[in-house]
Amino acid sequence: MDQNPLKPDDMWKGATPQIFSNAEKLRANPTEAEEKLWIAVKDNQIEGYKFRRQHPISIYVADFYCHALKLVIEIDGDYHLDPEQKLRDDKRTSDIEFQGLKVIRFRNEEVLMKLPEVINRIKELIPQP
Repeated sequence: MDQNPLKPDDMWKGATPQIFSNAEKLRANPTEAEEKLWIAVKDNQIEGYKFRRQHPISIYVADFYCHALKLVIEIDGDYHLDPEQKLRDDKRTSDIEFQGLKVIRFRNEEVLMKLPEVINRIKELIPQP
């Protein structure tokens, strides 16, 4: 499997080996919400689309990424309510969207308590034939 992070047009958008290492560590320690969403999206369960978890993109690690849809899914815990963290999240979203990707965010509580609604919101972003 070719995971050369330096290809300019690939799904990693220039992520460095350090970002790949960070992603590997995050995959080994998912939050409860990340684990629950992963169980729901892995193995092409969402309309046949492949999702990856803790996927390197540029200088970031996206919680979930579907290359075919150019879709990043972020799961936000309580610390994302902090005003300074909100500014960092806005910058991150802007940087990722600059790469030609769409970002959708869910709160931990949404994933944990309203998973069907979360899945439906993801499905709404899938182009219909």
